[in-house]
Amino acid sequence: MKINVLLILVFLSSFAYSQEENGAVKWLSFKEAQEKNKKEPRPFLIDIYTDWCGWCKHMMRTTYSSPALAQYVNTNFYPVKFNAEGKDTIEYSGETYTPTSTLPRTPHGLAIKFLGKQLTYPSTVFVSNNFEFNLLTQGYLEEKKIQPILVFMVENAYKNVAYEDFEYRFNKTFMDTTGFNKKTVKTYTIDEALALQKKESKKILVNIYANFCNTCIVQNKTTFTDTLIADYINKNFYLVNFNAESNDTIVFNNEKFYKQLVNGYPLNTFVFKITNGRFTFPTIAVLDEKANTIDALSGYYHPKHLKPVLIYFGENHFKTQKWMDFYQKYQTDADKGKEIK
Repeated sequence: MKINVLLILVFLSSFAYSQEENGAVKWLSFKEAQEKNKKEPRPFLIDIYTDWCGWCKHMMRTTYSSPALAQYVNTNFYPVKFNAEGKDTIEYSGETYTPTSTLPRTPHGLAIKFLGKQLTYPSTVFVSNNFEFNLLTQGYLEEKKIQPILVFMVENAYKNVAYEDFEYRFNKTFMDTTGFNKKTVKTYTIDEALALQKKESKKILVNIYANFCNTCIVQNKTTFTDTLIADYINKNFYLVNFNAESNDTIVFNNEKFYKQLVNGYPLNTFVFKITNGRFTFPTIAVLDEKANTIDALSGYYHPKHLKPVLIYFGENHFKTQKWMDFYQKYQTDADKGKEIK
């Protein structure tokens, strides 16, 4: 298992800006970035600019000159600075792209691939390390605007949720904490949940997080407490919030689990036990009424996506239906205004 210790982005606004033309980011060519990605996969950040674009230069002098933001980009991305009107032949993701003309101020073929007919500068393309997901943003990005996009890509939130949904909840977590509808959700330690199971049989949700994980913080603050699912969790589950960096000794099913170094990073090995070794940040482990692991839900979950999963396990549909069959029926019933039981 590979764990990248990620920098929290919520306190990045107080740094002085560099006036260098290229900012503080260590820009790579497409060739360099793709060669590095073969050895150590990372998402790509592609800054698309032109020589005459004033806002492109301003973004370099401000956003990309923030020392903390540049450090985060340099650590977690392969950043590429791409002249949209350049004249070089470029190989990208197995294809070759050339300039559309030798005349000045004409778009490169790769710029057209990324931007289509909307040749707006600056534009920024965020690409997953396997080239299967692209997120295009156009126009100047100030630091607080780019922060949720960086986290969205680095922590793989794009696999489970649309960016607009994630951005809203990221901002509600770290920037504008007012006006968000919340409901109290009861939480327990694992010992408390196991003791309660003996009195009232319910499944257990173990929400595994770490303090350095931004998507964990967003999920903790805005998913479980959402009015869409809070009552359902209280009724059908015991929710355990477990910090994967915990120093506690956990006794579970007659085994003891401690904090140990795992690939050079200290983690409590309890997280591997209850996820059957399928652990990333964040993960929700679903345990049955006898504390056996049913499944481990990897990645960030928005409440509207977590709700059908909770119903699938909470109402024991998993015992008789495959997930996709259940989910298709759930969506059909939702479209008809029904609530599946």
